[in-house]
Amino acid sequence: MLLASIFLTSCVSQKKYTDLENNYNKTSSELVDTKADLMKCRIESESRLSALNQQVLDLRKDKEKTLEYVENLTVLSKSASDNIKETLTQMGKKDEYIQYIRKAITKRDSLNLALGFKLKSVLKDGFTDEDIQIDVEKTVVYISIADRLLFKSGSHVISSDAKRVLKKVADVIAAQPELEVMVEGYTDNKPISTSDMKDNWDLSVKRSTSVIRVLQNDFNIQPSRLIAAGRSEYMPLESNDTVEGRARNRRTRIVLMPKLDQFFKLLESKVE
Repeated sequence: MLLASIFLTSCVSQKKYTDLENNYNKTSSELVDTKADLMKCRIESESRLSALNQQVLDLRKDKEKTLEYVENLTVLSKSASDNIKETLTQMGKKDEYIQYIRKAITKRDSLNLALGFKLKSVLKDGFTDEDIQIDVEKTVVYISIADRLLFKSGSHVISSDAKRVLKKVADVIAAQPELEVMVEGYTDNKPISTSDMKDNWDLSVKRSTSVIRVLQNDFNIQPSRLIAAGRSEYMPLESNDTVEGRARNRRTRIVLMPKLDQFFKLLESKVE
C-alpha cells in the first residue's frame, strides 16, 4: 500500500509538471509572437510618424511658397492696377484729343461748305455747270474749269476772258489766307509736240503754271500759298474716244486745302 501511494503521488506530480511545461512553452511562444507584433507596430508607427513629419515639412514649404506667391501677386496686382489706371488716363487724354480733332474737322467741313457755296454764287453768272464745277470733299474744295474758258487749243497762254474767271476765284482765295492753293493741269490723250512742249506732260504743267502766274502777278495771291502740278492725260474723267469726252478731260482744277504745316502744328499742340 505504501508503495502504491508513492507511485500515485509521483504520477500526479509528473502530470502537473508536464502541464506546467506545456503552459510555459505556450506562454513563451505567445510572448515571442507578442514581441514580434510589438516590434512590427513600432516599425509601422515610426514609418507613419516619419511620413507625417515629411507631410508637415511639405505643408510648411507649400505654405511658404503660397505666402511668397501671394506677396508677389499683391505686388503684381498693384503694378497692374497702376498700369491700368495709367492706361485709362492715357485713353481719356486720347479720347479728348480725338474729340478735339473731330470738332476741328467739323468746323473745317462747315467752313469749306460755306466756301463752296460762296464760289458757286460768284461764278454762276455767265458760266454753265459744264464750264465750272465746284465740289466739296471733307476738308478740300475743288474748282474744275473747262479748258475752253482758259486756253486756246494746244496753248498754255491764258486768254483775256479767262482772267475774269480767275479774278472771282482769286477774290475768294484772298479772303481765306489759311488755305493753300494747288493748280492742276489735265489734258486729253491727243499727242502734242511743239518747239516749247514735248508732250502732254509739258502742256499740263505749263497750263498750271500759267494760272499760278496770273493769281500771283495779277491778283496778288502770295506765291508761298501756290502749288503747280501737271497730271497730263492719265487721270481722265471720261473716255478719250469721243470729242465730248476729250473736251471734258481737258481741264484745269484749282484745289483749296488746309496748309499742312498748320495741320501738323495743330497735332503737336494737343499731343500729351
